[in-house]
Amino acid sequence: MDGWLVVEWVVKSGLLLAILLTGFAYTTFYERKLAARIQVRIGPNRAGPWGLLQPLADGIKLFFKEELIPAKAYKAVFILAPIITALPALVILAVVPWGSRIEFFGRMIPLGIADLNVGVLYILSVASISVYGIVLAGWSSNNKYSMMGGLRSSAQMISYELALGLAFVGPIMLAGSMSLGDIVDAQRGIWYIVFQPLGAIIFYIAALAEVNRSPFDMPEAEQELTAGYHTEYSGMKFALFFMGEYIKMIAVSAIFAALFLGGYRGPFVDQFPFQPAVQVSRVSTPDNCQTTQSAAE
Repeated sequence: MDGWLVVEWVVKSGLLLAILLTGFAYTTFYERKLAARIQVRIGPNRAGPWGLLQPLADGIKLFFKEELIPAKAYKAVFILAPIITALPALVILAVVPWGSRIEFFGRMIPLGIADLNVGVLYILSVASISVYGIVLAGWSSNNKYSMMGGLRSSAQMISYELALGLAFVGPIMLAGSMSLGDIVDAQRGIWYIVFQPLGAIIFYIAALAEVNRSPFDMPEAEQELTAGYHTEYSGMKFALFFMGEYIKMIAVSAIFAALFLGGYRGPFVDQFPFQPAVQVSRVSTPDNCQTTQSAAE
């Protein structure tokens, strides 16, 4: 095997992990800022300029927080469950292309870790693994609330994975391939959301259920199950569950874009490559913070 190929895989994997972990941190920050604006509050603004270091502060706090394991919990499974939940979210994007090829030191490097000819099957198989982590977390806690949350999650996630799998069929048949790279290339002329609007809607709804977001947050159900399957978790084990959830939000968004919105060939990306970041940053600018604070007063 070419040694440079291994180096290329390692570098791209490291970059992808760094992007996903940073995205996880600032997705939580963005959600808190957005919720604050909706509720006429200021949101996190103490750690760093405009509160931008709040995710770092939260990570340090969770890292040093005391780890608690219930006395009658199944300890090995209790410890393993958060890892089983977080790992699939980190590796699921290995088959999603992030761009075309670039030349670097005389080598043509594809902007993606692996372009599998069965990329869609890889996504479906990896996505189903996280169900085991949530179910095992509820069972191993030896807690009725946690067990109920785990059972709800298994019922919900498995049932919506059927709809999620069927939503893949349209783009696969239109492109004639299960490779995400081929599906993106086939959308040069027109996006598949034009041909498959119902499939896109089904995928979007099923993806919300897959990542346990409202209104499909029954596995957590704070009003009736305390916190659901992660009731007994604290510290970094608790953080791993939420890392898996938020990174999977980023992942399903990227997969949706690849299947129905032309992937990295988005509108005006060549002219304005950083337009999404500019739109997101508007939520947490000083002017917006001052406007929200004035409204609160």
